[in-house]
Amino acid sequence: MANTTPLHAAHVAAGARMVNFGGWDMPINYGSQIEEHHAVRKAAGMFDVSHMTIVDLEGTDARTFLSRLLANDVAKLQVPGKALYSCMLQEDGGVIDDLITYFLHESHFRLVVNASTREKDLAWIAARTADFDVSVTERPELAMIAVQGPEARAHAAHLLGEDGDAALQLKPFTALSAGDWFVARTGYTGEDGFEIALPADQAEAAWAALVAADVRPCGLGARDTLRLEAGMNLYGQDMDETVTPLESGLAWTVTLSDDRAFIGREALEAQKAAGVPRRLTGLVLEDRGVLRHGQAVVTPAGAGEVTSGSWSPTLQKAIALARVPADAKGSVTVEIRGKELAARFVKPPFARNGEICDGIL
Repeated sequence: MANTTPLHAAHVAAGARMVNFGGWDMPINYGSQIEEHHAVRKAAGMFDVSHMTIVDLEGTDARTFLSRLLANDVAKLQVPGKALYSCMLQEDGGVIDDLITYFLHESHFRLVVNASTREKDLAWIAARTADFDVSVTERPELAMIAVQGPEARAHAAHLLGEDGDAALQLKPFTALSAGDWFVARTGYTGEDGFEIALPADQAEAAWAALVAADVRPCGLGARDTLRLEAGMNLYGQDMDETVTPLESGLAWTVTLSDDRAFIGREALEAQKAAGVPRRLTGLVLEDRGVLRHGQAVVTPAGAGEVTSGSWSPTLQKAIALARVPADAKGSVTVEIRGKELAARFVKPPFARNGEICDGIL
């Protein structure tokens, strides 16, 4: 039986189409996935992301432990509330998960990891704490709502009462505690907004208040097309344990300029020295068709594969992320139903902040 979030009853009552996603019964849409997508690009939409896993790390060695655990450098986190995106790697450089780390104070950091990787993430983290003064506490009593779009923060701020003005002053990738709510100016759509962690028993009231403020409920379908347009990776498709961040468009999340002995460092250094064999790129389909995960990409330098693909509501074209040989350039085709259809390489993102990015069309 699938897990359910504290907002499950609200989704069912609103007529959402529910699907199993990583063991969770989640809304894929509430009617029109396209309209939900456009609501986030043009106004405000919200997503139930309570299936994500929130983990608190506490103890005198919390920072030292994370310096070992993550490929990005937590030394960048010096101001309380600041957030950092990073990958957690195997010794061979394969990506166990991508996650966000929040610095609360010197002995307290918060991680938000993917729902589908919860069990392996918690096991991996716990197995490496033996030599550190750090405790690992999952926070299943918290729900999470992502409010996204150009009007999203203004609507969400009304829920925060006297903390609303402070929330509106948050810079991107920072967070604050508002009573027993945790408000972060982060997201997975390419639009501005908040991700709000709050007690599960307060989630339905908050959701209803946002609906009353004309924030549109959105499902996982729109979340996927929005993140793809924004050029954001999806774990399990665009990267996993078989590829490194250097092959996944995530070299910017790896800090090699220091001497930290983080897990996977030696493998990344060796791959970089030898020459990274593949790269993640964007594709726009020139012919009629739809790009999907797993389709073969044909280039003069060799074969590649679509890792994420969809019809883009903003571009009105089929778009994709694809892993191809590092030196692939020039003409490119994608095999769709036995035919090779013309595509072209582009540099993601495809669309952000309500606009199509330069050089995409």
